[in-house]
Amino acid sequence: MFITLALEEAKKAANKGEVPIGAVIVRGGKIISRAHNIRERKQNAIYHAETLAIMRACKKLKSWRLDDCEMYVTIEPCMMCMGAITNARIKTVYFGASTRSDLNWTVEMVNLQNQECSKILTKFFAEKR
Repeated sequence: MFITLALEEAKKAANKGEVPIGAVIVRGGKIISRAHNIRERKQNAIYHAETLAIMRACKKLKSWRLDDCEMYVTIEPCMMCMGAITNARIKTVYFGASTRSDLNWTVEMVNLQNQECSKILTKFFAEKR
């Protein structure tokens, strides 16, 4: 049932000229949020269905922790969306289509090995515990 609702969201995206992807977040069998891609309309690279659904769920639940939630999405989430899903601590993702294709863009990553960057994080978490 929830994947059908995600498909409805994907159709909304397609009707707007967006890549047809939809997502639904559920908690305890109830819909918390739903969204579709609006990246082209908003000209914002992070406005994927998954990230929008997460933002709306966090707002509704007044928490960034969605560890008692599940996501239904019409396609296997990209790396960015999986990062958001992981950070939101969503317990399970159910997806429709697989995207076993290669990325069409590469980014050069350079580790500067900056000790001050490590120190500030270590100090912050040490003080929290």
